[in-house]
Amino acid sequence: MTKLRKSVSYAAAGILFGSAATMALQYPVVAQTEQPQNPMAGTSRAAPPNNAPGSFADLAARLQPAVVNISTTQQVEVQRSPFQGFGQGSPLEELFRRFGEQQQGDDEEDPETREATSLGSGFIISPDGYVVTNNHVVAAQSDGGSVDSITVTLIDDREYEAQVIGRDALSDLALLKVEAEGLPYVRFGNSEGLRVGDWVVAIGNPFGLGGSVTAGIVSALHRNQITGNAYDQFIQTDASINRGNSGGPMFDLNGNVVGINTAIFSPTGGNVGIGFAIPASQAQPVIEQLRTIGRVRRGYLGVQIQPVDETLAAGLGLDEDVGEIVASVEPDGPAAAAGIRRGDVIVSVNDQEVTKDNNLSSIVAASGIGNSVPIELIRDGKRVRVEAQLAERPSEEEIASANSGEPNLPDGDDEETTSENSSLGITLTQLTPDIRRQLRLGNDLNGVVVAGVDPNSDAARKGIGRGSVILSINGTPTRTPQEAAQVVEQARESGRSAVAMLVQRRGAPVPLYVGVEMSKPKE
Repeated sequence: MTKLRKSVSYAAAGILFGSAATMALQYPVVAQTEQPQNPMAGTSRAAPPNNAPGSFADLAARLQPAVVNISTTQQVEVQRSPFQGFGQGSPLEELFRRFGEQQQGDDEEDPETREATSLGSGFIISPDGYVVTNNHVVAAQSDGGSVDSITVTLIDDREYEAQVIGRDALSDLALLKVEAEGLPYVRFGNSEGLRVGDWVVAIGNPFGLGGSVTAGIVSALHRNQITGNAYDQFIQTDASINRGNSGGPMFDLNGNVVGINTAIFSPTGGNVGIGFAIPASQAQPVIEQLRTIGRVRRGYLGVQIQPVDETLAAGLGLDEDVGEIVASVEPDGPAAAAGIRRGDVIVSVNDQEVTKDNNLSSIVAASGIGNSVPIELIRDGKRVRVEAQLAERPSEEEIASANSGEPNLPDGDDEETTSENSSLGITLTQLTPDIRRQLRLGNDLNGVVVAGVDPNSDAARKGIGRGSVILSINGTPTRTPQEAAQVVEQARESGRSAVAMLVQRRGAPVPLYVGVEMSKPKE
């Protein structure tokens, strides 16, 4: 029988991931191995009148057998405490703590663990037992590794132990395998053909209630900035999705998988009609790589980039919000070899325009390792075209660089080393060896240091604070407060309403461009 188990969920900024986390990634579509026709999957049917079905019953009956429940178990370490039951800081707690320390001495005990379970969903994509789900459904809570055991349960209560073929945290996808033959399965469809308002059907295991069917419409496409991942390109739907739906399929009315249900936006923890699914066009190539080589390989350009918003475009003198700006270039990467520089605005890669819906990271990842791709960029107001040979993206590494302590910066009384810029609402000071040491800056980083910020200024709203280092303004290096003031004044005289500043914020791994509006001069 299908087991009801406690669902484990993770939340970030109101985004719930059924059991944990989510990423989306775009790749060129790789053709699947030809399979015999299956009545479960992809058979074309005439659309109901006005595309409004009177019932989803026939569709659900065909598809439910290929949707599975996924349950996992893992051992998690729990905090050992012999003082539970006593109030924190109570005399009894202190007494027992001291007694425990005396008794324990140097003896080391094994950590106390308990079995944790979680539930999710998945779907079978081949008759020999390949199963697709989210990575966070089968990832361990502690370190992101695999859980101890995975059980796949079909709607007819058949249970199979599953093995992990491959997992990809960046796209939040995983491929499992069960030892069986002749299983019902479904096919991936073309999510690129979806339009806002199209009907979709979700089937999954919410709260352990296996085989649940919900229907709704496509609410939006290309939703990004949902998880903070550059590869986010989610389908948004109002079909009811809850905890435990993670990894389950989203179908079109022809029974093709057009998305993988992954996350919900919820201030309450339950469904509020805002769910997100990884598009099939992005998921299918990832799954194919996991099946064939057990991991995902992505193209790599070697740049840190950021979008160009309206204010930054004004500061750069651009006519419109276009492309993404290069914040830094890896010294030995493909971009550096191609002559790409910090401050370049990349507007197209491999003849594809860089837009909010099709960002640079997604295009590069999909363009192939070792391929030479044309890149068009804007530099100093002029269009420049270069060629870059893409490398393979290195494995993800966590970068932690946090500065501690408050720097001892001048208060602005010394006019030779500090300058207040009323147009930007900031006070600047020179980057002295002492300040460089306090801020833990390398010798190759030069600029002026922000000593004070007007809290009502646009600079403050954009996150520029004490200890930030301004490396350049409108592409001009700023080594002294006077140089910075001169560039700002030139921008004002030329009729610009904002400036584009390259800023190294305290604790940030790389500098970023920030568009800052200038205040109007006082009359």
